[in-house]
Amino acid sequence: MRGPPGPRVPVRAGRARRSDRRVNTGAVDLQADDVARAADAEVAALRAAGLGAGDTVAWLGLNGLRPLALLEACGRIGARYLPLNWRLAGMELGLIVQHADVQCLLHDEAHADLAAAVASIAALPRERAEGHLPGDRLLVYTSGTTGTPKGAVHTAAGMAANIAAAIDAQGLDANTRTLAVLPLFHVGGLCIQVLPTLAAGGTVRLHARFDPGAWLHDVASWRPTTSLLVPAVMKAIVEHPDWARTDLSSLRFVNSGSQVVPPSLIQAFHARGVPVAQVYGSTETGPVSIVLRPGEAMSAVGACGRPALGVQVKLAPDGEVLLKAPNLLRAYHRSDTPASDAEGWFHTGDLAEQDADGRYRIVGRSKELIISGGENIHPAEIENLLAQHPDVAECCVVGLPDARWGEVPVLVVVPHAGRMVDEAVLRVLFDARLARFKHPRRMVVAASLPKTALGKVQRPVLAASLQTPGGKGAA
Repeated sequence: MRGPPGPRVPVRAGRARRSDRRVNTGAVDLQADDVARAADAEVAALRAAGLGAGDTVAWLGLNGLRPLALLEACGRIGARYLPLNWRLAGMELGLIVQHADVQCLLHDEAHADLAAAVASIAALPRERAEGHLPGDRLLVYTSGTTGTPKGAVHTAAGMAANIAAAIDAQGLDANTRTLAVLPLFHVGGLCIQVLPTLAAGGTVRLHARFDPGAWLHDVASWRPTTSLLVPAVMKAIVEHPDWARTDLSSLRFVNSGSQVVPPSLIQAFHARGVPVAQVYGSTETGPVSIVLRPGEAMSAVGACGRPALGVQVKLAPDGEVLLKAPNLLRAYHRSDTPASDAEGWFHTGDLAEQDADGRYRIVGRSKELIISGGENIHPAEIENLLAQHPDVAECCVVGLPDARWGEVPVLVVVPHAGRMVDEAVLRVLFDARLARFKHPRRMVVAASLPKTALGKVQRPVLAASLQTPGGKGAA
């Protein structure tokens, strides 16, 4: 079931219109009433298709007015909204849609073929999911510790708390002009600036997808007051030929997150007079948890800041960041594993230190997750794919530093005795089963993997060996 076609929504001059673009990024300018009017039409279409409370509606497509309208429409009819990452392979999306028990999959024209494949793999429509509670509004997937996708359920109340925290941290108001270029299928792209700016009465210029030249063009011509970026996006902007000559004076600040931002990128913006604020969080946390406000960004390079509005933070004895907040996920979909511990603390898996001024600084991750260009890659997703391969005895994926992406996955393979591993064959397998950003940047054939006495692979030792002089896997 692909659901109803997109309703026709009238567009008022000056709002929700295509902007005059040198580079075609499908940009639209939006305010809250534009989304509300579009949601009216989406509600009618969803109800006409027989959808209502307890259903799950998925969206597969680029940024635009429609995904925002669908999010609001789902809230009005009591359904859950599931944004899908169009960068994933069809099989990956199919498993997510199947796990989410989706009733309706909607898509834009560019992703019609992918949506058809996903619908077939997931055998849509699914039976309505158990465990849906009144107030559940957003279902968004992240990689779990086993590499199996985990669906984080966020409530309307939790999202409202996150909006309030984001407005407070960034000083958003009716005069805010936000240039939004990150994908709305991530909570960062959706919930750090877009929804908060609309709620504060400001204006959002939304690009269908990121292009560094288009971003620079709009900063100079549309004159936004802020924009949310991730390190890979920042690097593309700084390296663009128009960077040095573009007028950035309208920017009160830019915000960043998703992973530790290299100081060199922060300094590049600071040198142009643009403070780089920070938001620390994750799919499960809203994601506005710890914030470095624009006013102290210049003097605290490398810090992620202080607890956001309504958020409690403490460090476990080993330095792991624990959070307690109203914007945390309610639960993991179809999981008996509690999202938080018995005292209500969410364990992030990230390690931090706190300075004398009370600011937190992320120093590492206790989890094995690789974050490459703002995208989550769990080693098990790749390792599990090779577990039954006839040529592979064992393998391990580690993240190595990369100047452009922050980290990249590197695969180390131990062949079965008497067998050879053909990299080209593995690449074909990855093409069919994994999103491009998850593909190992390098593959290394080894005789063995370093292990503990109990047989557990020593990932830090392996990663260090690949970075030593002459290490074959250095990225």
